[in-house]
Amino acid sequence: MNPTEKALWFVESHLPDAISLDEIAASSGVSRFHMTRAFGAVTGRSVMGYMRARRLSEAARKLAGGARDILSVALDAGYGSHEAFTRAFREQFGTTPELVRAQGSTENLDLVEPIMMDSSLLTTLEPPRFEISRPFLIAGLGERYSCETSAGIPMLWQRFGPYIGNIPGEIGDVAYGVCVNGDDAGNFDYVAGVEVSDFSDLPKDFYRVRVPAQKYAVFAHREHISTIRRTVNTIWNKWLPASGHEIADAPDFERYGPEFDAHTGNGGLEIWVPVRG
Repeated sequence: MNPTEKALWFVESHLPDAISLDEIAASSGVSRFHMTRAFGAVTGRSVMGYMRARRLSEAARKLAGGARDILSVALDAGYGSHEAFTRAFREQFGTTPELVRAQGSTENLDLVEPIMMDSSLLTTLEPPRFEISRPFLIAGLGERYSCETSAGIPMLWQRFGPYIGNIPGEIGDVAYGVCVNGDDAGNFDYVAGVEVSDFSDLPKDFYRVRVPAQKYAVFAHREHISTIRRTVNTIWNKWLPASGHEIADAPDFERYGPEFDAHTGNGGLEIWVPVRG
């Protein structure tokens, strides 16, 4: 089983329990950061967000089945009060526990079912090469994304495209998609940018990222850009756990060389993953 499969089993088998991200990561044999990235790569959700949605979905079923005591349902779902449970329930489903119980149905609720792993989301990787990157500077447009909103990244690239070739201090003809500032909830900053000589004279709304000297495992993705999720998922859920390497605390990024055609999405790119060991 890969880390995400182990995490899914652990969450489903401990759904009523007060489990933490540390416990889920430990059950999968990886770090918190690795767990967050691996789970998000294959499911499009954060680990803790999935667990919360699953608990609330099972709570909704109990309520629709006529549960007599809403507070008991709330406690079973991991909430310490009726108020906290109602707030989370409304955020998840757009209605209240009382209404669901009164209607006796979950028909109009978008329940989250247990995720089944899809083997089609894995691919065969070429063996990576290892490089020690030189320190360099990246500048460009950035946004904060979650696992659930990362489908908006192509729109960021559309916004950034007109800047390429016109950025003060721009170096070379390579573009970078850099992931930084990830947190346990699966949120991260993604920067579509280019290398620059310095950060002076940049537009005010530009993000600035310093990439340090760091050992990287470099993977080739030669297929259309739309299939990149399979490669990323395979790196985090298959290659990395079996490699003997650990993820390092440094930016990871996509490198788009001159061979990449931004208009068609063809030409291939590289995925640089910071590693230790």
